[in-house]
Amino acid sequence: MTSVSFAKQTAFNSVKYLFFVKFVVDKKNRAICAICVTILFYSCSGHIPKPYGYYRINLPEHHYERFEEYGDFVFDLSTNAVVEHVPNAATGRWFNIYYPDFDATIFCSYSPMNPSKLAEFSEDSRKFVYKHAVKADAITGTLFSKPEDKVYGIFYNLEGNVATPIQLTLTDSTSNFFRASLLFNSVPNQDSIAPILNYIKADIKQLMESFRWKR
Repeated sequence: MTSVSFAKQTAFNSVKYLFFVKFVVDKKNRAICAICVTILFYSCSGHIPKPYGYYRINLPEHHYERFEEYGDFVFDLSTNAVVEHVPNAATGRWFNIYYPDFDATIFCSYSPMNPSKLAEFSEDSRKFVYKHAVKADAITGTLFSKPEDKVYGIFYNLEGNVATPIQLTLTDSTSNFFRASLLFNSVPNQDSIAPILNYIKADIKQLMESFRWKR
C-alpha cells in the first residue's frame, strides 16, 4: 500500500470512529432524556393518595347541673344530655343518660346491697368489661377512692373498636352499688369517634368525682 492510500484509509477510519462515537453519545443522551421525561411525566401526573381523614366536629362547652331525682345518690349531669328513665327495673334503679347530638348513651344502674353481695356485684361488672377483651386493644382499670364520701370504684377505659369504650363502677362497700357503661349507637370506630369519646369521657369523670350517696 502506498503512503497516499494508507493516509486515505486512516482518514476514513477516523471519520467512521467519530461517527460511531457521536452515535453512541447521542444514543446515550436520548436514553437519558427519555428517562428524565418519563420521571417528570409521572411526577406531575401521578396521583399521590392523601391520608384518610374525618370531618371536624365542633363540640360544645362542658356545663353541668346537679342530678338528684333519686333518693339514693346525686352527681353532676351534663346539660348536653337528657335522662331517660327505665320503668319496671327488676331491682334498684335503671336509667340512661342520652346525648342527642352524638347518638351516644350512658347506661346506668343502681342496686342496693349488703356487704356479702359486694364481691358478687364487683365480679359481675368485671366479667362484663372483659367480655370485650376479644375486640379491645387494651383494657385499663383505674381505681377511684373518695373516703370522705365513702365512694370507691373503678374507671375502665377500653381501647380499640369496642362497643362500650368506657365503663364505671362505684360503691360504698356496704349498701350501695352503681354502674355505668357508655355505648355509641353506631358501628364502633375509635378513630372517627375519638373527639366525641374524649368529650363524653370528661363528663363521666365529672360524674364520678361529683358522686355522693344520699343515705
